[in-house]
Amino acid sequence: MLAPNRLMSQRRGRRRRRHRRPQIRARSAGFIASTGKRKISPCEHDGDGHSQAGKMMRNSIPYLPEDILSRIHSFMSMREAARAVCVSRVFLRSWRCHPNLIFNKDTIGLKRNAFGENFHGKIGRILRNHSGISLKTFKLDYSGMCGFDGTSYLDSWLQIALKPGIEELTLFLFDTNKQYNFPCSLLSDGVRDSLRYIKLRFCALHPTPELGPLRSLTSLSLWLVSITWAELECLLSNSLALGHLELTQCTKITCLKIPFALQQLSRLSVFECSSLKVIESKAPNLSSFFHRGFRVNFSVVETLQMKKLDMGCAIHDARANLPSIMPNLETLVIESVNEVVDAPMLPTKFIYLKHLTIRMLTGSTISWPYDYFSLVSFINASPSLETLILNVTLRIVHESIFTDSQLRHIPEHHHGHLKSVKITGFSSAKSLVELTCYILNNAVSLECLTLDTIYGPRCDQDKYRRCFPMIDGVLTEAPRGLAAIRTYIEDKVPSTVNLTVLEPCSRCHVRRRVQTSSQSDNTVSI
Repeated sequence: MLAPNRLMSQRRGRRRRRHRRPQIRARSAGFIASTGKRKISPCEHDGDGHSQAGKMMRNSIPYLPEDILSRIHSFMSMREAARAVCVSRVFLRSWRCHPNLIFNKDTIGLKRNAFGENFHGKIGRILRNHSGISLKTFKLDYSGMCGFDGTSYLDSWLQIALKPGIEELTLFLFDTNKQYNFPCSLLSDGVRDSLRYIKLRFCALHPTPELGPLRSLTSLSLWLVSITWAELECLLSNSLALGHLELTQCTKITCLKIPFALQQLSRLSVFECSSLKVIESKAPNLSSFFHRGFRVNFSVVETLQMKKLDMGCAIHDARANLPSIMPNLETLVIESVNEVVDAPMLPTKFIYLKHLTIRMLTGSTISWPYDYFSLVSFINASPSLETLILNVTLRIVHESIFTDSQLRHIPEHHHGHLKSVKITGFSSAKSLVELTCYILNNAVSLECLTLDTIYGPRCDQDKYRRCFPMIDGVLTEAPRGLAAIRTYIEDKVPSTVNLTVLEPCSRCHVRRRVQTSSQSDNTVSI
């Protein structure tokens, strides 16, 4: 009896499998894949060199034309695109044509104990597999990989990457004894026609008049690049579509003269170019200028288009000169070191100014006291002002509000657009309290007032793990600043204004007890 029963059981099993087969086919035609029961490594190969996982996942890929699959694959990040090939060999061909190659320690998956040859070997293999195709983006970033010297490989890599159709080129190298000389000879006619974005760091760039026009170049960023003004002039004269120029610590440039031919140039950024003495611009549409570093002679022939200005200069000079030479400013950022002269009261106006940021920094020594109340001149001269940010990092011995509590007053001047005010480094300085009270009394549209007793970034912001370190004097002054807010400011805040008061961080800053004493000792216990 056992043999007939076993035969009948096998027949019933075959019938059940035949009934289930259409359902399995229907499921395999979609995205659902039944691979959860057994985990298989994406890179596990059989004897024929094919991925077992690829076989199991092949039916999970929709039956789409190859060009559509390649299009989908091109939108993936480089690392995810490479992983997709391990999962399904359907993407192998499109991976070898992936247009965006970005090499850094994250995309390559570099481990802490990895050797440089491993990193360079991976880049070389990927580029060789991509030879013969046209890249759109090539980025090589050695940031955070000190000791990985890949300059000996760069020429061969760039020969593969710089082909007609390339749009973005980024080389972030690091300082070495032998500086890499970027080969301008690789910028052929086809490359120059398509290249839109160039960003170089820690290399030498020596273009010549024979370079030829870069017709599509719209953004040029040079960081710590060895280039003279004569060489840069050759590059600029061949880049008439340039819209953004950024120079950072390019120490061989002694002057910068932007020609009228750069009619598309709208943004100019110059940071810490120590040899630079003169900046002159004839670009008719320059609307945004950023400058930090040593004092230079700045001349702009066409200033009516200037909408955004961010530069290091004296507050006094900015108030006196900018309204007449740049009347259409909408955003103004001033960074002043050891400001001495107070802002003057003048009749000139910033008619269109909406956003004003003033950073007052200290040098190596204690500065002279500054009259913050004089900044009312800036507020009254800006009828369209919407946001005001004042960052105070000066080490100054001010007259405390607890020494003389008699506040100065000037005629009322109502402001109908000022909505947000933030003061960092707030202290018990009398002139700072006077400025705050003036804003509360006159800014009828004010919605938000933030008073921070320290300055710099805080650890509760996403990109910072620690608060900016404070000197002892700031932490000692913080309780007095809090007491000044409670005593002289809080009761003046209208109910329609959201007041935010920030004290030193309990995690990053050591709390210091302020000894209780009388107001004549310039301290208040809180």
